[in-house]
Amino acid sequence: MKKQKVSLAVQIFLALVLGILAGMGFMAAGRADIAVNYIKPFGTIFLNLLKFIVVPIVLCSIVSGVISMKDIRKVGRIGLSTLAYYMFTTMFAITIGLCIANLCKGFFVPLQTTDLAYEVGQGTDPMEVLVNIFPSNFIQPLADANMLQVIVIALLLGFGIILTGEKAEPFAKVVVSLSDVCMTIMEMILALSPIGVFCLLTPVVAENGPALIGSLAAVLAVAYAGYLLHMLLVYSFNVKVMAGISPRRFFREMLPAMTMAFSSASSVGTIPMNMDCAEKLGAKRDISSFVLPLGATINMDGTAIYQGVCSVFIASCFGIQLTLSQMMTIVVTATLASIGTAGVPGAGMVMLAMVLQSVGLPVEGIALVAGIDRVFDMGRTVVNITGDASCAVIVSRMEEKRAAKQAALNGGAADAEY
Repeated sequence: MKKQKVSLAVQIFLALVLGILAGMGFMAAGRADIAVNYIKPFGTIFLNLLKFIVVPIVLCSIVSGVISMKDIRKVGRIGLSTLAYYMFTTMFAITIGLCIANLCKGFFVPLQTTDLAYEVGQGTDPMEVLVNIFPSNFIQPLADANMLQVIVIALLLGFGIILTGEKAEPFAKVVVSLSDVCMTIMEMILALSPIGVFCLLTPVVAENGPALIGSLAAVLAVAYAGYLLHMLLVYSFNVKVMAGISPRRFFREMLPAMTMAFSSASSVGTIPMNMDCAEKLGAKRDISSFVLPLGATINMDGTAIYQGVCSVFIASCFGIQLTLSQMMTIVVTATLASIGTAGVPGAGMVMLAMVLQSVGLPVEGIALVAGIDRVFDMGRTVVNITGDASCAVIVSRMEEKRAAKQAALNGGAADAEY
């Protein structure tokens, strides 16, 4: 009888459970230092391997995708659809965060606000963000893994190959071959995912365990309830209505990427796994290779929910009652800031500072939640990458329908001419 192999998704989920249990064990024994000093480094190695392959995959996949499209206008259409989808879901996300926080704020434990101090990185001017999208040299964005600039480089290379024509065919073949090689390397690295998840999650639980049962437990619970609600309502509805995929299948196929995102808290590091999951759901390679890296940079649904919950919590700690107009301001600010802070280091905290300042709340209040930001970040990264994948699947489906409609029109025109 042939032994059935355990799927990678099951292995990753088991690693997640074991990581939580092991972390709780180290926490109970008071030896979190063992998890941090001897287990965490192996998780860091795994995360480094993922980040190592991300830039080559993004660069080669987008270039080969643009070549396969053979239409610069199609790339523009996909880009606009992607931006519109991300801003639409971010607006819903911040609204859900504010609503659920206001409903549950009676459970929040007010914290002392005296002697608070927090210094957050400065946001950048919108025009500066626009300028920074375009690289001044070829190598630096690749070395820094600046996704927006890498995407621009890939698009320019792809457009150049299309416009050059036959002379560029040898180079195009090299890029396509390199893309295949990168995908093979990615599969090799992803095979180590269960080990990576265990080694990344164990020290986080061991270090942050006490905070989970402390005064911020209610805030964490409300934030995670918002994360779950957004995924179950917004993403389930979108993939069902716009892509014809059942929510159950969507989340089942997305489980490996979601688990990876939860343990690593890195949207960029999860791109390879997310790309694999999205393609199993029907996303086209040329579309997912463009939509997912862009989403890892500008899609902030999870961060928006976190901002909504934290705004209400910080306001309650300072004894401030947010008005309806202030909450509307938060919705608008968070939605626009998700684009305006794209590529800014520490964008999550920069966005939260912008949101607090927009309604006159003290920025120092960020210090109340900054201590366990990693625990918030794990959940919001899951939401962010799930939204990226839903966009890739939906845009792919829209392009399929468009292509089928165009083919039908062309067929009808040919029949009429005949």
